[in-house]
Amino acid sequence: MSAGDSTPRFPARGRAGGIGVVGPCGAGKTTLVIALKERGHRARQIAQEHSHVQDMWRRLAPPTVLVFLDASFSTCTERKRFDWPVGDYEEQRRRLEHARRECDVYVITDGLSPEQVLAEVLKGLEESGSA
Repeated sequence: MSAGDSTPRFPARGRAGGIGVVGPCGAGKTTLVIALKERGHRARQIAQEHSHVQDMWRRLAPPTVLVFLDASFSTCTERKRFDWPVGDYEEQRRRLEHARRECDVYVITDGLSPEQVLAEVLKGLEESGSA
């Protein structure tokens, strides 16, 4: 924590450390990572939804904390203005299954603003003891 700042910082572990963020395309990963970095956190997006290796999120550069952002097919489609079949979304969810089971913080972002998602993640980090 820096002087005058009550925002907790998360210690790095291993080679990568920090906060890793996973979820389907359109769930809000990029927006969350930007907001966390603006507050001084080490955070990065992990493209687990595109990998056939179910635990790639921890093999390449394991985060200290794993955050899973989830969203429905309709929300992801609307946010990204995708024209994609539901089967592609379902495949992403299948690829994310391991990360969903192993995450420290899980937030469904449907109907939430970016500020609300950030608040939920920070609250989840505190509650999980990851802060």
